[in-house]
Amino acid sequence: MQGHKRILGSDTVRRALCWLGAQYIRFVHATGHWSVVRGDIPQALWERGEPFILCFWHGRLLMMPYCWNRRVAIHMLISRHRDGKIIARTVGHFGIRTIAGSSKRGGAGALRAMLKALQGGECVGITPDGPRGPRMRASDGVVAVARLAGVPIVPATFAADRRKVLGSWDRFVVAWPFASGVLAWGEPIRVERDADEAAVEAARARVEDALNALTAEADALMGAAPIEPAPPGSEGAAP
Repeated sequence: MQGHKRILGSDTVRRALCWLGAQYIRFVHATGHWSVVRGDIPQALWERGEPFILCFWHGRLLMMPYCWNRRVAIHMLISRHRDGKIIARTVGHFGIRTIAGSSKRGGAGALRAMLKALQGGECVGITPDGPRGPRMRASDGVVAVARLAGVPIVPATFAADRRKVLGSWDRFVVAWPFASGVLAWGEPIRVERDADEAAVEAARARVEDALNALTAEADALMGAAPIEPAPPGSEGAAP
């Protein structure tokens, strides 16, 4: 274990792994047959120049760079943990910028950076069950950002018919090369600026339900077994 940590602690090794990860994502997309469901939803927002929050589960991160219009600036919220830095470098190969922080570390600075980006007309990406779970249970952070910035939350996901589901807390989905896959979008969710505590909780539940329904729909389209959310009220990373 210590040897494993020392290897990953090497900046050179991390850079190489991130480059390889990006090449794998490109290879999976290039060799597969990918379709988009309800792509008109983000397209309409992009064409109007309306910023929004891209929202997807942590376990569906792998192929999400290909759901995005690379001509539109986006900042992905990632944790300050080593894993977050690996994700940041990997998605950076696709022109995606990152904001480091979470509810536990660097939260205030990350919030300011996200609001600045959104108020400047750029988009933000958030995994509302990251960085440590519970799996497929939304925190209220994404709703707070949407309320303060006055922008919609747009759910998205991917699914593939040939995949490996890892045993990690998020049940991370790895699509195989030559798979058929789908990138799916859901309807925007808006949060009123004057939303009280009850309205914020209702919006959080809408985000969670919409993402889970969208993810189940995408898996069903690909004939893939559904992945269940962590039990309600569970704390921390799922085993």
